[in-house]
Order: sequence, then structure tokens, then C-alpha cells
Amino acid sequence: MKALFFSLLTLGALVSPSLSITAAANGPAAREFSAMTTATAHPTPTFLPMDSHREVRRTSVLIDGNPAELTRHERSDGRNAGLFGEHISVLHAPDGRLKGFARLSLDLAGEPLPDREETENIARAFLADHAPDLLPTMKISWIEPHDETIVDRTGGAETTVTVTGMKVKARNLADGTWFWVIVGGDRTPMVFERDIVWIAFPGHRQTEKWLHDNWLNERSG
Repeated sequence: MKALFFSLLTLGALVSPSLSITAAANGPAAREFSAMTTATAHPTPTFLPMDSHREVRRTSVLIDGNPAELTRHERSDGRNAGLFGEHISVLHAPDGRLKGFARLSLDLAGEPLPDREETENIARAFLADHAPDLLPTMKISWIEPHDETIVDRTGGAETTVTVTGMKVKARNLADGTWFWVIVGGDRTPMVFERDIVWIAFPGHRQTEKWLHDNWLNERSG
């Protein structure tokens, strides 16, 4: 399988006003995609709090060999911009299907979490609206706290802040892929991923992690 990688020359390039990014493939020549010209642009889901954010990247990527569109938004006031900072990133399939999103904000840090029952109810309500095809064949594996991290640069020095949510991890019995919803302390989903392919031996995720800054950074060259 050909893997598609982000090409990030510098951390500052992620917030360049040109709104362009290079995606390099193992084999074909690199292609440049622009936020202003991407033909497959999809609207940001209305449930995400976009009033305080601006789009900084829109690019075509591959997920398990299939095309998708990745859009990244960062805070309009510039707080904690760039990799590892605060962002809302969204993945869409070409037909508009929501493949996933991540909403990482300092505002979610330290908030009391919902219990497992409330978490499951919130997750199922979200899926009913945004991924209803998953519900009939959904088998929950577990519901547990899950940590994400943000690098806070507002104090002049970099501080790693942990943002914890309640993760509902489930399997799609129709095809064996995995999906999950992570519910934040504000009682709304902060992460959603679907159609995740897991390799049982030696035990690792096959599906690319386009919503995860650590993964993007590892592939920045």
C-alpha cells in the first residue's frame, strides 16, 4: 500500500498565509494542494465551534489507499497555533461522508467527565446524526478515560497540557473495522474516527493518523 505523507518543512509552515501544503507519495511526484482551489471541498460540520477558528489548511490525502480531504482550523486569535497546539481538524470522504475529526482546546482541560452511561448516550446520539450506518453493527469494546495533549505556548514557555475525554471504542461487525467517539468534559464529542483498520499481528494500526499531530510530525522529514 502506498503511504501518503505530509511534507512540513518547518513548524511555521503549518500556519502560512498561503494556505497550501505539499503531500508526498512513495512513488508519484509530490502534488501541491491549495485551500483556495481544492475541488472536493466539503463544508465543516455545523456542530463544531468554528466561530473562533479560521481555516489554515485544506489538502487531499489517502486513507488506506482511498482519497479523502483533510481540513485544519486554528484559533483566529493565534493562540497555540501550529503543530501540537489547539486545532480542529476534519476528514471527509469524496462523497462527503465524515471520516473523523479532532477538536483539541485548552478549554476542555480539567473539566469533570461524564460517567460511562452518559458518555455512551452522547456517543450514540452523535453517531445517529453523523454516522448512522455504524449503529446497527456497533459492538462496544470499552468506555474509558482517554488523554490527548496540547502544547500551551501562551506563557512564553512551552507547557504540555493534558486534555482528557471519555472514549467509546467500538467495532463495526459488518467489516471488522474500528471506530470511536471521545466525549469531552463539555459533554460534546472532541474526537471521532471511523473505518480504522487494525493489524492483529504484530499488533498495530494500519490506517493513517491524519488527525494526530504526533503522527504528522514524525512524517515531516
